[in-house]
Amino acid sequence: MQTKILIVFVCIILSTQIMAQTPPDTLWTRTFGGSSGDYAKSVQQTSDGGYIIGGWTFSYGAGEGDFWLLKTNANGDSLWSNTFGGIESEDAYSVQQSSDGGYIIAGETYSYGAGEGDFWLLKTNANGDSLWSNTFGGSDRDYAKSVQQTTDGGYIIAGYTYCYGAGFDILLIKTDENGDSLWTRTFGGGLDDEANSAQQTFDGGYIIAGETKSYGSGGYDFWLIKTDENGNEIWNETFGGSGSEQAKSVQQTSDGGFVIAGYTTSYGAGLSDVWLIKTDENGNEIWNSTFGGSDYENARSVQQTTNGGYIITGYTKSYGEGEADFWLIKTNANGDSLWSKTFGGIECDDAYSVQQTSEDGYIIAGQTYSFGTGESDIWLIKLEGQVGVEDNSIPISINLHQNHPNPFNPTTSISFSIPEESAVDISVYNIKGQKVKSLVKDSFESGNHSVVWNSKDDTGKSVSSGVYFFKLNLNGVTNQIRKCILISD
Repeated sequence: MQTKILIVFVCIILSTQIMAQTPPDTLWTRTFGGSSGDYAKSVQQTSDGGYIIGGWTFSYGAGEGDFWLLKTNANGDSLWSNTFGGIESEDAYSVQQSSDGGYIIAGETYSYGAGEGDFWLLKTNANGDSLWSNTFGGSDRDYAKSVQQTTDGGYIIAGYTYCYGAGFDILLIKTDENGDSLWTRTFGGGLDDEANSAQQTFDGGYIIAGETKSYGSGGYDFWLIKTDENGNEIWNETFGGSGSEQAKSVQQTSDGGFVIAGYTTSYGAGLSDVWLIKTDENGNEIWNSTFGGSDYENARSVQQTTNGGYIITGYTKSYGEGEADFWLIKTNANGDSLWSKTFGGIECDDAYSVQQTSEDGYIIAGQTYSFGTGESDIWLIKLEGQVGVEDNSIPISINLHQNHPNPFNPTTSISFSIPEESAVDISVYNIKGQKVKSLVKDSFESGNHSVVWNSKDDTGKSVSSGVYFFKLNLNGVTNQIRKCILISD
């Protein structure tokens, strides 16, 4: 068992080659569903150590399909679930715990709004009860695929629209904390262009990933778009070959660049392969890696892990037990595979979301046709944490990693990597730029390290819920800043 202390040093073992490693063991799996089809598209660890799952259900609710929000405890046991929808169909693709302890959900609705399908943004309290909802769209089809709370307490939503332009265009919408639109932006050309993932960047702007048929080299190409805080384009880059490529997930990495995951039919070993691309802060490719066999593979979700590597999930038809299996891939910081693992039965099982958990394990969500009670069920899988460092290389750059868990209450771990001995200062600030707490101020040797922020003082009093920033200063110079969400009691 790992002893909890304020500063945790991680030993680095020198190696001249990439060593394959044993995947972590599965701790438990859970299925949720009724007699019809039920689907999970997003999962996140919550501040109480449990999990929130967003998707949709044909088994329950008022219409042909409803948003389905499920809350579990740390063992994956259901605490509550709520459905949202009208007489037609609703599909939820993205869920996040917000700074007030409730949840924000985004997807599309065919029951409400102005057109054939509209963006649907729905806010709940901590018990999953609806507080408000807003629709966005025109007279035709609009699909929301991603939502994230922003530093001002509002939300950024990304998807695509058929209401403007010659085909589908990327649609980016910024709202205030009540879900009222502040601005909208579209991106696209004469053919179909779609967004699947977006997040706020360290500079207050936004990064969007999806696919474009209007630009690039092939049928569809990865499309990466960087905007300023008002949604105005700063740059865009395409990636792809003569076949088709679709980007499903993007995250800004600790070095300020970006990692993108999806699939490619232009490169790799099979009919389609998982494709992972790492870029710098300007969208210039640093490296790319493909993963797959002779059949079809697709990545749905990617996240940078606390050791600087990456965790990817999606499905594989080349490996596993059935028609398609959940596929989990762990890489080092250079995109080299360290291990992979499949989960599934004799039918089709498809993973959509993965997140590293507070104890360095992993939570995966998707849908299974092999197990459960109905046509398809939500499938939640928890993997144990791994002791030690998975990437056995000395850091070559300064990296302040995203804290985890995030959101958190009352403690969270903040990891950082430094290539040489340095004077390290890590402090926490509120959104007004006022220092809340100094976490560490000391000299550290080269390597990977972490510090724990306990938001409660010695009397048990916590700083208030909200968005905070933690800043890494090395040798008196500010290097990197990250955002986190605290949900206090």
